[in-house]
Amino acid sequence: MYLIVTRTFPPELGGMQSLMWGLTKEMSKNFMIKVFADYQENHKEFDKNENFSIERVGGIKFLRKIRKAQLVNEFLKENKVRGVIADHWKSLELIKTDKKKYCLIHGKEINHPKGSSLNKRVVNVLNNVEKVIANSEYTKNLAINNGVHKDKLIVINPGVNPVQELNKKSLLKVESLLKTKSPRLITVSRFDKRKNHEKIVMAIRNLKQIYPNIVYICIGYGDEEENIKDLVKELDLSSQVMFFKDISSDLKNSLIAMSNIFVMPSIIHKTSVEGFGIAYVEAAQYGIPSLGGKDGGASDAISHDKTGLICDGNNLDDIYSSLNSMIENKKYHVLGKNAKEYVSKFQWNRVIDEYKKILN
Repeated sequence: MYLIVTRTFPPELGGMQSLMWGLTKEMSKNFMIKVFADYQENHKEFDKNENFSIERVGGIKFLRKIRKAQLVNEFLKENKVRGVIADHWKSLELIKTDKKKYCLIHGKEINHPKGSSLNKRVVNVLNNVEKVIANSEYTKNLAINNGVHKDKLIVINPGVNPVQELNKKSLLKVESLLKTKSPRLITVSRFDKRKNHEKIVMAIRNLKQIYPNIVYICIGYGDEEENIKDLVKELDLSSQVMFFKDISSDLKNSLIAMSNIFVMPSIIHKTSVEGFGIAYVEAAQYGIPSLGGKDGGASDAISHDKTGLICDGNNLDDIYSSLNSMIENKKYHVLGKNAKEYVSKFQWNRVIDEYKKILN
């Protein structure tokens, strides 16, 4: 039996939640699994449909962490467990066991100034596990630079599940919404500085001069949402930029599938960094190429000039020229075809083999 100890798990939505659910689901085909996860509203309906045991822990964050660790430690004493897999170094910080521990790392949660108290806590946890599983080469190198032992680290890119058949009603709704709008750009992410919506909108203003029917679809919510909406008004782009949030997965997937380019030229903002970018892979499953940023792990998810482009997200001219080169002569068709073929390497049934190697 393996324990999965996680702060991020469905039915809550998000990239980390999808990663931990996909990993758990795939592992449950090969091993007995017990999950310790944070309490979520409506979790009972979700949990009863799974073929593994899920124990939910509620309460305020600090006390929840202590309570969950107590439950895990008790379970480890009373049951035969081969190892513990955690989504975050904090999930392991209070776990006391001689069983093998494995910790996933993603980027921003380990990116603290070297020598700071947080950095020391991160390094103390990660240098005392069996393996540290980095989501990209970038994250691996970031961990080494911050004091994690090189021999502890292995790179395993996040997996994705095969896409479901698109909902016909949602496809018709998207076609009705977009009509003659082309080219179609899309971003699915939180609105925060790192995701770089601001510079994408500024690039749209210039691209509008060449492509008057261009549309930019933004799906998500976050701290920067109102600032981005204000910028759209200021630049008179209300007809070119569409905002969606709290929509069904069917509608989200249809919007991605009927777009031409997924755009997320991420940057480093303070300690926040894009460790990988599962959204690029999810778009590629629908044959949609991506524009990613050079800062972070996007180059693990995007093969430059084959399945999309990598640009300097801090440079507006580079974002603009990269998008223009993908739109000119509809180069996005070729890149998208390549992306759909390339993405098979990220399917969970392949990725799980990498986990089996270290677990066995």
